[in-house]
Amino acid sequence: MKPPCPVQDRAHKKDIRCHNYGGGSAAATTALNPLLVFALLLATIFTLFMLFSPSPPMIKPDLQRNTSSFIRPQQDCDLYRGHWVPDFRRSSSYTNSSCPTIPDSKNCFRHGRKDTDFLNWRWKPDGCELPRFDPRAFLGMVRGKTLAFVGDSVARNHMESLLCLLSQEETPVDVFKDSEDRFRTWHFRGHDFTLKILWSQFLVRGEEEVINGSSTGTFSLHLDEVDGAWAREIPTVDIAVVSAGHWFFRKIRLYQRGRLVGCVYCEEPNVTSYGPEHALRMSLRAALGHINECEECKGTTTTLLRTFSPAHFENGTWDTGGGCARTSPYGEGEIDLGSSEWGFRNMQMEEMARAERVGRGRRRGRRFAALDVTRAMLMRPDGHPGEHWGNKWMRGYNDCVHWCLPGPIDVWSDFLMAALSQHI
Repeated sequence: MKPPCPVQDRAHKKDIRCHNYGGGSAAATTALNPLLVFALLLATIFTLFMLFSPSPPMIKPDLQRNTSSFIRPQQDCDLYRGHWVPDFRRSSSYTNSSCPTIPDSKNCFRHGRKDTDFLNWRWKPDGCELPRFDPRAFLGMVRGKTLAFVGDSVARNHMESLLCLLSQEETPVDVFKDSEDRFRTWHFRGHDFTLKILWSQFLVRGEEEVINGSSTGTFSLHLDEVDGAWAREIPTVDIAVVSAGHWFFRKIRLYQRGRLVGCVYCEEPNVTSYGPEHALRMSLRAALGHINECEECKGTTTTLLRTFSPAHFENGTWDTGGGCARTSPYGEGEIDLGSSEWGFRNMQMEEMARAERVGRGRRRGRRFAALDVTRAMLMRPDGHPGEHWGNKWMRGYNDCVHWCLPGPIDVWSDFLMAALSQHI
């Protein structure tokens, strides 16, 4: 008696035995029937999957050419509403030693951080999954394009995170750095992709007031004039990620058409007092309006407004001994959605929607969308450098504004890729 010749049916975890039903060579039939059965079974499973799957996978054509596994998120899923779940199987795709471009101030392990639990969390949207960042697919998606982060040092932090993630696929070339290391340009030659940071604290023109040659810490903002440093570069940009926020929590005089119209944290007689939210709103409106009205800008420019990234100082502010020593995320019930950070976020979403409506009504068809990171980052008091940032000029102060690399900020690139898959 011949032994059975099993063919594994992987869908049902069992063997399909071959039999000789007659009608030809027994050896030929023995070899042929299991293959036919297996092929028919696979075809049936695939057909049933495509018929009954609630959301068949959608892969953009350029991603198919790059053999990517990235799947577009479900259109009806809010990726930004969810919670952090433990994920000890999925470590970061890079380390503080495998990414050569990590700046010293974000290299928390180099400066003595011992705990690693803050790396073992994954953002889980309610009702769906957030696809993980795929550097090969991303580079295929942005081939031949220029992406610029427009904003302050937190915008720079995002660029540094993205740079580390992409460098696992292709080594970037550092092609430009200004004298203050605020404007940087990197180029991925294999994909003709350019990545920039265009530094701007306020997005509009702002100068620190100086008295008798000494800086005062008070700024003058011209709300009807965008910062020319980034505005001159924006016509070359295909994708702009715009953000601002932390610089507005200081004394600021507000000007329009050269006339003082208000002040933040001033309480001066005969001057209208505003909160930082108003100053940020007007600055964002000017910046997004400039992109909408820019004659030299590309007609297909996509602008993503990244919402406010909260700080997590406890027991004081940055200059009064405040710190951030937590080692695990907050739960949803532990964050305050009535906080000023959430108010900033809501205002930013309103201004983004306003710019999108204006852009939709123009012949240029500029596109606007949000990278709504605020809720996710409110829950991550554990991801900041804290005392582990190695700043020799500010010993004793904690950094609870920026984010360790690798760290929770890497999820911003997950959000970025999901957004771009729908908007470019």
